[in-house]
Amino acid sequence: MQKPDSLIFDMDGTLWDAVDTYAQSWNLIFQKLDIPRTIKRDDLLHVIGMEGQKLTRVLLPELDDEKGMEVYYAVNQVRREILPTSGGIMYKGVKDGLQQLSSKYKLFVLSNCAVGIIPLFLAWADINEFITDSMAYGTNQMPKNHNMHLLMDKHNLQSPVYIGDTNGDAEQTRLAGIPFTFVSYGFGNTDDYDNKFDDFESLTQYYLSL
Repeated sequence: MQKPDSLIFDMDGTLWDAVDTYAQSWNLIFQKLDIPRTIKRDDLLHVIGMEGQKLTRVLLPELDDEKGMEVYYAVNQVRREILPTSGGIMYKGVKDGLQQLSSKYKLFVLSNCAVGIIPLFLAWADINEFITDSMAYGTNQMPKNHNMHLLMDKHNLQSPVYIGDTNGDAEQTRLAGIPFTFVSYGFGNTDDYDNKFDDFESLTQYYLSL
């Protein structure tokens, strides 16, 4: 495998766990819209990382796409409001690891989240200075493989690696034609990877050693 010149990170399940805050944002909107429903953490774990429309079809199958996306946008507006204070849980070693890796690589965050969520995460985690750029599904409603290529073209990346925690991440990375690194501590599972790490410290040491 070619030595990478850049590392592109998934966000949820790779850098942090904000599922409890995400659940709270759904439930606040359900209350507001008088939808008799409560989303629990476990309900969200199997849909984390899905594109918005797929996610609403799974969580709100009783609604048509248009209505489902209206709810989704409302949820994300609330999420943007509560995330700076509710935050999440950073995985062990992530902040120090990103600081170290940024001295050797261009670092990026690419997620299937709504517009505005990644900057709030970067600010909350105090890691803005280590990240060259980011890209969210909400920017253009395009899948990760497309957005990987947008980042590659914009920043002239010759040999990036995508780092994520789900089989969907693996599939999208293969479609983009770049290597995939799997972190097993996140929300998903896959057997399709070029490298696998059980903690962020191991990942950091590996890429620093190249």
